[in-house]
Amino acid sequence: MAIRVAHLTSVHPRRDSRIFLKECRSLAAHGYDVSLLVADGNGDETKDGVQILDVGASSGRLARMVMTTRRILKSAIALDAAIYHLHDPELLPVGLALTRRGKRVIFDAHEDVPKQLLAKKYLGPRRLRLISWLYARLERYACACFAGIVAATPTIGEKFRAINERSVVVSNFPLLDELESELTWDQDREAVCYVGAISETRGIREIVEAIGKSRSPARLLLAGSFAEREIEEQVRAMPGWNRTDALGYVGRDELRAVLGRSAAGLVTLHRTPNHMEALPIKMFEYMSAGIPVITSDIPLWREIVSAAECGFCVDPHDPDAIAAVIDELLTDQDKARRMGANGRHAVEQQFNWPAEERKLLGFYAELLTPSHG
Repeated sequence: MAIRVAHLTSVHPRRDSRIFLKECRSLAAHGYDVSLLVADGNGDETKDGVQILDVGASSGRLARMVMTTRRILKSAIALDAAIYHLHDPELLPVGLALTRRGKRVIFDAHEDVPKQLLAKKYLGPRRLRLISWLYARLERYACACFAGIVAATPTIGEKFRAINERSVVVSNFPLLDELESELTWDQDREAVCYVGAISETRGIREIVEAIGKSRSPARLLLAGSFAEREIEEQVRAMPGWNRTDALGYVGRDELRAVLGRSAAGLVTLHRTPNHMEALPIKMFEYMSAGIPVITSDIPLWREIVSAAECGFCVDPHDPDAIAAVIDELLTDQDKARRMGANGRHAVEQQFNWPAEERKLLGFYAELLTPSHG
């Protein structure tokens, strides 16, 4: 009989690239009985061997953190899985409840949450420090109790290894065959793209200002949803918005088409504490699609981009610098093509999901040995 495992999320979409497309599908393909608990109100389904179970959506953050987590815990207990794999900080109490029932629980640390909280300026510096400190205490306590930790980056992995020695780094690198475009560079590409959540700290103001200042005919393809309504209203009033195509959230097939129309991909996130040590999936997805990247001049990112010769690093707070790089790539598309090919080669050689999949499967096998029972 196949070993039953359950992935739990109260926040992420059911088709999340890390949770569903990579981790859940990889486990199902290697013989596990995989369930994914979500909370989106779109009902149950089975996709690619993964049983997706919907506990129902909640209106408002507080309701989600209280009522949704209760429903997820109830459904998780009913599944009686061998391993429970959590993907959201607000599910740490669920993990503790399952641990008290003798269950093996994994926490998947996508980000360094205490650092991420410090970037939420609207809460005020004193409140931010308190919330960050309180969450860090809960995180340390809960993760020390869990069977293991999966970390999305080496820096996060180093942090959690000091809390729980059973930690492994499984980076969120692209699937090799998913985003490489069928379109060619035979015709000039007159667009650049930004893909992902849209917010002030992710550089949306500077990106829209830069496209407005660009001397090329480039348009900005904006694929994602705004996290802040006030910022969206302000950005829509900027001159550069007239050269922006707001596509909203796009599925994976649509994403592939967006990347295929683009001469470059933007990932000019602000230098917040959390971003300084992140490995943004959008950067590697751009590289996987064979287009050059325009990234923030963050040391870790600069090291990757420079070694691969796959794009440019700029000051994320300087729209003129971003516009200049856009113009260079749109004007010299032979250079853009070469940089895009270099990025694709780097993904094929190093930054790809198959290598990370082996680490995930090995970690599961280790946790299921009798010594970890």
